This record gives sequence, C-alpha cells and structure tokens, in this order.
Amino acid sequence: MTIEGVQQYSIMQSPSKVSEASGSAPPATSVIEGWAELPEGLLHSIVALLGSFLDLLAFTGTCHSWRAAFSSYPSKSNFRTILPPLLVRPNVRVKAPYSSNGHRKLRSCEVIDLANRNTPLRCQIPQETLQRMHFAGSSHGQLICCRRGYCLVVDVFTGAEVSPPRLPFSENCDEFYYCGILTAPITSPNSHLIISTQSSLFDWPVGSDSWSELKLPVNRVDQIVEFNGQLIAVIEYSLYTLQLAPILRLEKIKTLWWDNMNECPYMRPWFVVCGDMLLIVDHYISFSFGAPVLYRPYRLDMSTKPAKWVEVKKLENWALFIGGDARSPPFSFKNPERWGGRSNCLYYAHYSQPLSLHGLGDDADAVWDPNTDDNLVFKRNWYRQLQALWVYPSMFYSAGDGQ
Repeated sequence: MTIEGVQQYSIMQSPSKVSEASGSAPPATSVIEGWAELPEGLLHSIVALLGSFLDLLAFTGTCHSWRAAFSSYPSKSNFRTILPPLLVRPNVRVKAPYSSNGHRKLRSCEVIDLANRNTPLRCQIPQETLQRMHFAGSSHGQLICCRRGYCLVVDVFTGAEVSPPRLPFSENCDEFYYCGILTAPITSPNSHLIISTQSSLFDWPVGSDSWSELKLPVNRVDQIVEFNGQLIAVIEYSLYTLQLAPILRLEKIKTLWWDNMNECPYMRPWFVVCGDMLLIVDHYISFSFGAPVLYRPYRLDMSTKPAKWVEVKKLENWALFIGGDARSPPFSFKNPERWGGRSNCLYYAHYSQPLSLHGLGDDADAVWDPNTDDNLVFKRNWYRQLQALWVYPSMFYSAGDGQ
C-alpha cells in the first residue's frame, strides 16, 4: 500500500523504502548531499518538532539515514497525542498510476487527514484483500483479514504482510470473525494476534507455529480493549479480564448498570479508553427536532465493588472517533482544537459520506448539522468487506506500546 499527498511523497511497499513521485524535484543525490550525515540525536530533535503527517512523510522520505532516525525515535507514540487518526475510505477509489506489490494488484483508496482536509491523500490496498478476504479487525496500523481459516495481517500504509498459521477450526463451521486485534505492534517481541469466532477465541503469539484456542462458555467476543495494563474482553455487554499466559483464560468483572437497570439498555454498545476512563457508548434515536441520534457515554468506576457505570455529563476536552463496522477500533483524542477539531464530540466515519459530527450528551443539538444526509445509518454492524475506518499508521507505534 502507499499513501501520498500534494507533495507526492509515496510510501512504497517496503517500510524501509520511500520514494518521491514528483518529477519536478531535483535528483535525490543533490537534495540529500551533506544532510545524510547529520547525527541521530540532532535528527531526533527535528522529529520532535514535526507537526503534521505530511511533515513526517517528508522527513522519512529524505534519505535512508533520516528514515532510520525516525525508526529509532523513542517517542513515536507521542504523535498519536498530536495528530488525529487518518480516515481510510476503501470504497472511494482515487486516480493513481497502476501499481502492484509484486504479485498483487493494488486499489487506490481515499485517505482523509482532518488536520489537512485540503490535502489529497491515498492508500493502496491489495485488491484481493478487499474482494476475497473477510475483515476481522484493525489494530496498530494493521488490517486483520481472514478467509477459510487463513489470516493475513497487512500494514495499512506500507503494505508489509504477515501470514500466521491457519486457524485450527472445522471447514464446516460458520465462517465469521467478530473481533481481531494485536496486543502490541506486529514487530514487538511480545505481540499476540487474537481472533474471535462465534464459539472460540484464538491466540497466536506472533512468530510462533501455532494457535491457542479457548472455547467460549457463552458467546463470541465482540471487542477487546487494553485498560490499566489489562486486556478486557466484551461478551454480551459483560466485561471479562483476558489472560494470555500460561493459558488463555477469561474471568468475569462484576458490574452494575446505571439507574439500577438489570441489563445494558444499549443495542450495540462499544467501549473506548479515554485517558484514565473506560467508556461505554452507543446511540439511541431521538424523536425531537435537532439531532436524530443521541450519544451518551458512561465510565466504569472500579473504585467500588462491584464496579459500576457512571454517566459522564461532558467529555470536556476529549473527542471520540468511530467507524461503522463493529470491529473497527474506536479512538479518543485530547484537545482536538489544536488541529481544528471539537471537544465533547464524536466523529463517525461513514460509507456514503466521509463522516458525521455528533455532540455528546447535552451538546447533541448544538453540534448537529441539519444538512447531514438523512439516510445515514448509525447502528454499527459486522460486514464481510472493509468499511471506512480510522487508523493511526504503524509508524506511530513503538515496540513497547500496548493498544
């Protein structure tokens, strides 16, 4: 896959190669002469000052030593606190020269950077992955796709691929994948790939020869998040701690719903880590004038036993990002005003239009744009094909990062 902008920097199929596609630039040797020998410490100080995705592309595209300096930069994850996630729209093709990654035809798809909306970007995803593989999830800048038990982990922006061993399940079972995540960047020595089917949870320590399987006692795992150093799995709206070693194991976290309700009132909620809070969020229909759907977050208060869900009246200086597929990961971002965004808002990625903006809680009507498409669907679902989703490039993750 590639991504390129107005300066025509193109990240090629190998994560270690960056080429400049513009014909107007001088030869690379004259551009980098004398600059390639800058010491790594000085280059790291330059990286710390970069303030946009295009700046990062330009820096890593300068020469090999600059790319190496960015790779060794110890605080790459800080860019996830400075820049919003990128919106990848697989259904929107953009014009690009024909390209392949050696044996796969690539489809050029639109990418939107909210911090630079006027900058045209694209990524190139293997067409076979889009057409024949089933989407299972996205994590650490990687797409996780499966078909007939064969899995493929594909970097959204570099095209690097990892093929795990085949999942150990029967050909006769219903082939649907409800959750797929990495517990750490794919290059991390302790990374695990976790896949959930209807009746089993599978764990692959990246680089190993086999999967571990846990037969689920109740139902599928819908989502897995990392919170306070623990993996938390969501099964039928209930929370379970997930232990990977020495064996796969789930342990239920007893929780109380708000307003003394006996069960979750939401139809298809999702969970997102927002600073030091674990939130549960979903929409419900409004029949009044103004916003047609309302979103109200609740946070998990673990200071009590059992833990209880408490309404968050306002997210203050936080914004949330979500896609239409139930397996696309949500994100939170602090102080979105720094790139022109809005706090206490939800950015919802759609198939037909790029996104809709929703005020959370009591801000719903004030934020809602009445010109928004009336036919938008806000109930998240499981789709076999890849939908619009928010992604941070894998270059923004360090080996020691969790989710």
